[in-house]
Parts: sequence; structure tokens; C-alpha cells
Amino acid sequence: MINNYLTTKSARNIVLAMLICSFKLAAQEYAVMPIPYQIYSADMAVQGTQDDHCSNLIPLGFNFNFYGNTYNQVVVSTNGYIDFRAEMANNYSPFSFSQTIPNVNFPVKNAVLGSYQDLNNSNGQGTISYGLTGVAPYRKFVVLFDNNSLFACETSKSSFQMILYETLNTIDVQLIDKQICTSWGGGNTVSGIINSTGDAGLSPQGRNTGAWTAYHEGWRYTKYNSSFTYLFAKCDDDADGLVSFNLNVVKNDLIPVEPGLVKLFPTEADAIALTNEIQDPNYTNTLPYDELLYANMNGAVVKVQLRVLNCANDYDGDSVDTAAEDLNFDTNLANDDTDADGLPNFLDNDDDGDLILTSAEYVFNRGLAAIQDTDGDGIANYLDNDDDGDGVLTILEDYNNNNNPADDDSNGDNIPDYLQNTVALGVAQPAIQDQISLYPNPSSSVLHIMNTSGSAIQSVAIYSTAGQLIQTVSAAASQNISVSDWAAGLYFVKVNVQEGSFTYKFNKN
Repeated sequence: MINNYLTTKSARNIVLAMLICSFKLAAQEYAVMPIPYQIYSADMAVQGTQDDHCSNLIPLGFNFNFYGNTYNQVVVSTNGYIDFRAEMANNYSPFSFSQTIPNVNFPVKNAVLGSYQDLNNSNGQGTISYGLTGVAPYRKFVVLFDNNSLFACETSKSSFQMILYETLNTIDVQLIDKQICTSWGGGNTVSGIINSTGDAGLSPQGRNTGAWTAYHEGWRYTKYNSSFTYLFAKCDDDADGLVSFNLNVVKNDLIPVEPGLVKLFPTEADAIALTNEIQDPNYTNTLPYDELLYANMNGAVVKVQLRVLNCANDYDGDSVDTAAEDLNFDTNLANDDTDADGLPNFLDNDDDGDLILTSAEYVFNRGLAAIQDTDGDGIANYLDNDDDGDGVLTILEDYNNNNNPADDDSNGDNIPDYLQNTVALGVAQPAIQDQISLYPNPSSSVLHIMNTSGSAIQSVAIYSTAGQLIQTVSAAASQNISVSDWAAGLYFVKVNVQEGSFTYKFNKN
């Protein structure tokens, strides 16, 4: 059993890790990771859906930061992407391309490519719609392509969604049922993001330009911030937007070993000059709902965002009461992050990062007044990344490699493998598993995968012990994986071959 239940200590470590990563990884701008399959509603029709066309300007309803620029409106192309360039409104949308992203010659720029391909929206068979869902300041702008025909192959369809997150500036793409038309344009399709010049972009492995299909598959693009802001989110007690914040929580999270080194100030100038320090640890915000303070951490100045929330709202729609997502009971909802993915539990619809929606795991055993805990380890399934206690992470029991462990049932008994500790395909075919090995192990600089099985490696995925996807590696690159930038510790290396998936432990020293 791998216990990733959030403790106060781990919460502090997460905050510190976020602080480090916000500076170290800023140059990469975005990361992409698999997420559970989920569909949102969108009931407003996009206007101007003739073939190879961009819509009129559509308001987002909030500000959204994309590759460093802020937008409040977009256009939607009938060929499957959201475009942030206002000048593209009601203009032609290119349909032909062969370049992989990033590429300065790629015909579309500054866009979220849901499933960019040549779609035929003029035959009346499919729909394109949009909508705004959720509660401020964490709303979602949704664009839904439902059952759109592929040009020259009208019996082939494409359905997918793109979701933009308010405040978080996160992007989700849900590939509902993306089919293919190889007789036109080579079937080229790409799912990803690309900046305004084309020289920066990102696509999930296997989803860059080429001929591919996808079914019930979700991907999330998370933006690395160049500056760190500590968030203290607390439930409102009387709906006036004002609450008392325990500033000792901030100090303990920022420097847990010596919290006395942290001092809090009302303005950035005060934090720099060390004047007008806030002395009372019980501080009531003077501005309703949102207020910025500044912390001086032994010389380094950090923003501290105080946010008052109406906890009657379920901001992530995961069915868990927002107030109940303060797992360490320190009154700050924002430092509870069970799966260490940088998204606090009250905004995360997959709290343990196992690719099973929290709403599907936060259920009660029949006839028992207790939240479901399949392996009886005292950790509810929605917070447990190894639900059956078999030592194999739930995320690694996705044996058909479609990012959904819920549809893997190798023994055909209608119970998913991730809920049965008698099923672990990582040890079911020892002839192949024993012929794939990692070396050197442990290692501080490089990891090689030796394969003498005769079965070709298709891809490799590396996970932390919390179930977080660290890196995906192509078959060609699997023999020489750089690990020098990884933190020291234990990792799980999932090797995918034609016959199945096999998981190995790797120690980075």
C-alpha cells in the first residue's frame, strides 16, 4: 500500500515544492498530463459554422492568461480549435497542414487545438456549442464539438471538448470520440497548444500531427507561473466576505522549520523596507473576498493572496463538500493537495490523481455509514491512489493504456482491476517482465531500459509515488533517459509493450 494521504507535513512540503518549481520550471511555460474523462454541458450555439471558418468574437466571461497574454474573448474555428487572435473573427480557417507543433510555419497560431483537422460543419450533422459553468472565481468556459463529420469522410465523426479555467489559467481537452479519415490530407490531426509565433507549443505523446484515433481521453495543460503566490482560501462564516485568517498558517507553510523568519506586511513596499509589520496573527481582511498581503521570507518577498469563499459551492464539482476538503484542519483549503499536482483538493476533481473522478469514488458502502474504502486501510478511495491495496498504483492498472483504469477488467467479472487485489497484470506475464530491466538502478544522472523480450517498447511513463505523471518517453528515447533534474526518491516506471504494461521501481539518488 502506498499511502499518499495528506498530512500537515506533506502539505508544507507541497507549498515549498510549488515555490521551487515556479522558478525552476518557468521557462517550460506548460506541462501536459492525463486526466479523467469527463464531459461538461455547453448549450449556446457557435455562430458562423460554415466550412473552414472562424466564428465571431465570443466573450469568455472572465480573463484568461495564455502564453503570457491576457484575453477575455476568443473565436472558435470550425476545424476544431479555440483561437485567441481577435482578428481571426469571421475569417477563413486553414484546413491543410503537415507540420508537427511547435513550428513557426504551422498555419494556426495562438490557439488551443482540441482536435484540429479538416472538419465539415456545413452538412448539418454535427453541432458546435459553448457555455460557461461553475462559480466565480473558478468558472469554466467550455467549447463542445459534437458528432462533426470529417471532410471527405462524412460517416467518420469527431467529438471533443476544450475547457478554459478561470483564475487557474488551466486548459483541458477531452477527446470524446475522435475518428479518422486517411483518404484526405493523410488523416492529419493534432491536439495541443501553440503560441502566437509558433515557436512554442505542446502536445500529448501520440497526439501531435499524424493519423490517430482517440476515445474517452482527457488531457490537462498546466501553466507554470514565473512568480509564486501563496494562496490562503477560507470558508466565509457569515456571507460578508470578511473572515479572520490565522497568519501563523502562512508562516508555517512558507518556512516550516523556522516560521519566525517570515514576516507579513500590508504592501510590497513595506515588505521590502520591513516597515508596518502585521503583528496580530489573527488578521481580518479589509477588502471583501480578496486581498493581497506580502511576506518577507528572510529577505525574499512573496505575495500572499487571502481569498474568502462561499463553501456552499462545490467549486470542482466532485460531490465532496468544499469545507470537508480541508483535510489537515488548518482552515486553509489551498494547502490540501493529496496528489501533489499543484491543484488543491477543493479545485481538483481527481483528488488522488488516479484517473478516477473523485465523484465516482466518493460513494458509500451499501448499508454502511462510511465512505468507500475498498482495501480497508482507513483511507477513503477518493484519497487513495492504490484502492485495492495490491501495491500497484491505480493509475498503473490502466492496462489498455487509454488513461482510464475503470474500463480494465482482465478477468471479466465486471469488477475493474484497480478494485481487485488479486489482479495485477504487471506480474501476470513474467516471461516478458523479466526480460525488461532498468539500469543503473539507483542512478543520479541517466536511466537505461534494457529490453531482450523481442516485444517492441511502445512508450514509457514515469510516475511519482503520489501517482503524478512526471514524464513520458518515446520508444526511441527509452534507452537513454536523463534523470539528473529529478528529485531524489522512488519512482514507478511503466513500460508499455504490445502485450501489456509492466511497472518497475526506480531509485533516483
